[in-house]
Amino acid sequence: MKALVYQGAGHTAWQDVSDPGIIDAADAIVRVDTVTICGTDLHIIKGDVPEVEPGRVLGHEAVGTVVETGGDVRTVRPGDRVLISCISACGRCRYCREGRYGQCRGGGGWVLGHLIDGTQAEYVRVPFADLSVHPLPSAVDSVDAVLLADIFPTSYEVGVLNGGVRPGDTVVVVGAGPIGLAAITTAQLYSPSRIIAVDPVESRLAAARKLGADATATAGEGPEQLVTDLTDGLGADVVMEAVGLPEAFEMCTRMVRPGGRVANIGVHGRPATLHLEDLWIKDVTLTTGLVDTTSTPMLLRMMAAGRLSAGELVTHRFELGQMEEAYEVFGRAAETGAIKVALGGPQHTAVTVADPPAAG
Repeated sequence: MKALVYQGAGHTAWQDVSDPGIIDAADAIVRVDTVTICGTDLHIIKGDVPEVEPGRVLGHEAVGTVVETGGDVRTVRPGDRVLISCISACGRCRYCREGRYGQCRGGGGWVLGHLIDGTQAEYVRVPFADLSVHPLPSAVDSVDAVLLADIFPTSYEVGVLNGGVRPGDTVVVVGAGPIGLAAITTAQLYSPSRIIAVDPVESRLAAARKLGADATATAGEGPEQLVTDLTDGLGADVVMEAVGLPEAFEMCTRMVRPGGRVANIGVHGRPATLHLEDLWIKDVTLTTGLVDTTSTPMLLRMMAAGRLSAGELVTHRFELGQMEEAYEVFGRAAETGAIKVALGGPQHTAVTVADPPAAG
């Protein structure tokens, strides 16, 4: 089969690799129908994630069709269309029993495209399939669904829930890329009074405004002063870091109010300074985290009911074999306007249900 293979910092190739096979009785083999690219993949290619070894197939988000299952798999069978979660869960270790799948110690956690071969391929082996894939209703479009593999549960769990967004809060999201835009979307479930988006790219700020941001600012437009002005000098209740750069994190800690919360979502490849000389007295809560994906079934139900819109974040579509071109477009997002890209994928539309025949 063809797959996108990491070949060391700065190098990848769309090349022939061996087909995956069942290794464990809990495995499923899935034909990839729709896949996307994550900002974390870009971090990997830059060499920011040293655990990823050359030769690894990248990718941890996909929608596909089950083609084979191990003998222990009970929840899906060949022919089922499924969402592949970015997190695999053994279901047995202490962390999985607590619902903290991202910290799984039984061979799961973030393994796809990280410690084992991932989803940017024609086929993928998914471990612990009963807890790591989700059957999809026919009414849910594949391009919409693939955004529930990672960015929506990540923004919701690591950003909105960890940040403790409450009704009436002022929320700042630093970084209006895919994660930041999903955070803006899901923060609105808790009725904050105001959402402020910060990003250096005007096209992403325009997308943020379209998705519900009340105010926006580039880094050169004084976002810290904007937050000060809009909060009468108090600062934001919740600030989410969705970039993964030291300067972005440090900006977040300057914009939060005393007693506020800073939720770090971004993947950091370099050290950031924690200014405890300023923060120690402010009662600030700082959270970090890897998504657990425990919210994925709920988000999927909302999408199936028409209560969660995701597909509008997809700005570019490609055939699966155009993987390298898709990476080029996604990696130059400031120039191309890319927010999220989708590759492959048959489209699924709502099923029309006929009226029942009249009684009698």
